[in-house]
Amino acid sequence: MSKLTVITGAAGFIGRNVAAALNGRGNDNLLLVDRLGSDEKWRNLIGLRYEDILDPDEFLTRTASGQLRGVETLIHLGACSATTERDADFLLQNNYRYTRTLCEWCLETGARFVYASSAATYGDGGLGYSDDDATTPLLRPLNMYGYSKHLFDLWALRHGLFDHIVGLKYFNVFGPYEDHKGDMRSVVHKAYHEVKQTGVASLFRSHHPGYADGEQKRDFIYVKDAAKVTLFFAEQQAGGGLFNCGTGRAHTWKDLVTAIFDALRLQPDIRFIEMPEALRRRYQYYTQAEPARLRNAGYRAAFTPLAEAVTDYVRYLEERNA
Repeated sequence: MSKLTVITGAAGFIGRNVAAALNGRGNDNLLLVDRLGSDEKWRNLIGLRYEDILDPDEFLTRTASGQLRGVETLIHLGACSATTERDADFLLQNNYRYTRTLCEWCLETGARFVYASSAATYGDGGLGYSDDDATTPLLRPLNMYGYSKHLFDLWALRHGLFDHIVGLKYFNVFGPYEDHKGDMRSVVHKAYHEVKQTGVASLFRSHHPGYADGEQKRDFIYVKDAAKVTLFFAEQQAGGGLFNCGTGRAHTWKDLVTAIFDALRLQPDIRFIEMPEALRRRYQYYTQAEPARLRNAGYRAAFTPLAEAVTDYVRYLEERNA
């Protein structure tokens, strides 16, 4: 049996896809960590093969007491990912301190540590989207979620830990098993259901003079590709760094929803709605990962083209809702 791989946030969006990808590679010796609560997130566990699942607090207790042994790799994807979360103390505890504690435990025990950072750390993109170490301290996130992720990146950089650990700055990830995310679901998921119900897809109007309505751009990455990048680093037992996890190509929101209409074989019908005031000062109008560092680290796989990824996802949603 392979050594134990731990996945935090395993019933969540990216975590579930990473666990499934490991199962697909014949690795069932998984310890899943997540807080399931009373909603329907538990359904994401259906079909996965694993040894056990623990609550995050219980997992922390076991690591602190020395009860947990034989862990080869810890993939830390458990965090609050709501960019609208306003409780700064909660975000600091959940996204920064918990990550730091797990990282220190991995360094002590020799386990491989791969964790989720975020493209939200780049703020308004005024400094570009380079994952170079010299740029990281200069970044200014636009929201507390981005700042909580940025804090750990800075701590790891300051202590020279990127020789040993890996951080992944996930860009706009979309795909299967994000149903539970509520308002933080991808626009693909939201627009698919809106189109099915009304025949129309809604997008925010632009409040930036440089971007017309629907022409705001993001680097959209299919979750299956994000899982492949994650496992590329998790399965290496040496080296590290902070890397962008994006395609390196930006598309407009219009491109995205048009691909949904095309996948459903419908004529595009897009309406523009006002962006909430609370989002306007913290909205990213353009993101595009610089992929050079990822490629230089040896990751060679091609990313799924946007239209192909959307079509695959829509097919999945159609099958689920049939």
